[in-house]
Amino acid sequence: MDLSGKKLGEIIVIRNMLTEKDILSALKIKKESGLRLGETLLQKGLITEDNLYLCLAEQSGLDYESKPEFTLKKDFLERIPVKFFNRNLIVPFKTAGKKLYVAITDPLDVLPVDDIRNFFSEYKIVTVLSTADEVRKIIFENIRRPEDSSADGLDNLNPNDFDLLTNTFDETEDILDMANEAPIIKFVNTIITESVTENASDIHIEPYEKNLIIRFRIDGILYQRFDPPKKLQSAIISRIKIMSNLNIAENRLPQDGRIQLKIGKKDIDIRVSVFPTHFGERIVLRILNKSDMSFDLSNLGLSREIMQRFEKVISIPHGITMVTGPTGSGKSTTLYAVLNKIYSPEINILTVEDPIEYQLNGIGQMQVKPKIDLTFAAGLRSILRQDPDVIMVGEIRDVETAEIAVQSALTGHSVFSTIHTNDAASAITRLLDMGVEPFLIASSVNSFIAQRLVRKICPHCKKAYKPAPSLLKELGVKSADSKNLKFYEGKGCEKCFNTGYQGRTGIYELLVVSNSIKKLIIDKSDSDAIKKQAVLEGMVTLLQDGITKAANGITSIDEILRVTV
Repeated sequence: MDLSGKKLGEIIVIRNMLTEKDILSALKIKKESGLRLGETLLQKGLITEDNLYLCLAEQSGLDYESKPEFTLKKDFLERIPVKFFNRNLIVPFKTAGKKLYVAITDPLDVLPVDDIRNFFSEYKIVTVLSTADEVRKIIFENIRRPEDSSADGLDNLNPNDFDLLTNTFDETEDILDMANEAPIIKFVNTIITESVTENASDIHIEPYEKNLIIRFRIDGILYQRFDPPKKLQSAIISRIKIMSNLNIAENRLPQDGRIQLKIGKKDIDIRVSVFPTHFGERIVLRILNKSDMSFDLSNLGLSREIMQRFEKVISIPHGITMVTGPTGSGKSTTLYAVLNKIYSPEINILTVEDPIEYQLNGIGQMQVKPKIDLTFAAGLRSILRQDPDVIMVGEIRDVETAEIAVQSALTGHSVFSTIHTNDAASAITRLLDMGVEPFLIASSVNSFIAQRLVRKICPHCKKAYKPAPSLLKELGVKSADSKNLKFYEGKGCEKCFNTGYQGRTGIYELLVVSNSIKKLIIDKSDSDAIKKQAVLEGMVTLLQDGITKAANGITSIDEILRVTV
């Protein structure tokens, strides 16, 4: 079917990727935001980047390359400045006879293609469509100039040689274009750039007595990436403080800041935490890649059974749903995905958060500020005067916040929040320990969903193996069920930095508060009794969900044991 020339929304509907209602809703948001339809759909998590570009390729009559393979010689593109590729998200990647294949990300932007045509007039230019991430990856891995190297020559530099404090930082400037800045600035820029390229969630800058270590947290695990000279410690820390508008003269007290910048065309938000230690200030940078976030429930790793039950629970127009788990288990992402799922122009959704990690279109978000007594409880009281239909409270930390959330649910509001407990049933005892009355919990809470993040096995080096019977017994797998059961592991390869893992997904347990569980809550039963009853009623535990994902080759048994035992 030839779909070239048709509107993007029509193609998406024809391909059964979304409904007409979804497209009309996105068009309304598009009109308010000024974004393109495709950008709106991506931002709302309604479509994957692959599917969007497939439709764009059909619309423009181009071929789609999901993973273009760069086969040109290293010096082939030397005549073109690197920033040309970064700014236009366009890159030649192979030749075939007299044809030069060029990956582009925007079929409507023809001027950069004309420039390529002028640069390589001896070739016939063939354009193919690819995703922005793939084009950035090719540029970063294959077209970096020698002077872009982050650590080259740093041993020979003196911190006094850097004209650091006279350089101001423009948060709107693309750091990939700062090719002629002072060496220390280029080094910090490259640290951040490489962390984003490697999908790191955090950068740790750790000073010790005789050395300075820089580590990236990738898929929940820390890996050492740089070991710059100790003498550069003060310069690196000062540069980061300047970028995050912190006091560079203060080195005795903790400080918190924020950096907003662009890498390529990605919008990156970085939360900065400075912590004084015996050997100098330790810095952790939390990376939030706003351009790549897709808050879609179907992408979080919920099994079909849990997804169906969860969608039913969150559609109830009143009551509380709580997401539980330790720090870094993805609770906030789940909450954002829930809000994205239930969002409609007809309802008023308000949030109170600490901090606001991502801005959601069409949703009112309030930042907690304890220094001026704007706490979760105070923010929640104010929200109730704003006629909300749905309320999201970033975290329930105290009895005051919990009681206001309960009262909100009892007066007809739908409330979503998080609480720090190890499993779903323990959240009930946590609320009781806070001082919330049992009958209020029983009458207001609809469900608790506990979660953990586990690393996914690298698809490039995944191998099946038969686990030892003793391990299966430890996991609670019956011998009769284990005969044809296979598990998988990653052997390690270049694609996954020899870790055997690539990316993360979630494992979940959903406890729906039934009448029998309400009775247990009112009787102040312990969490074990509540969990036992929930399992009898069909609850899949975290361990069971993990074993299923391991048996399906998504993750490994070692990962499941790491996060559940």
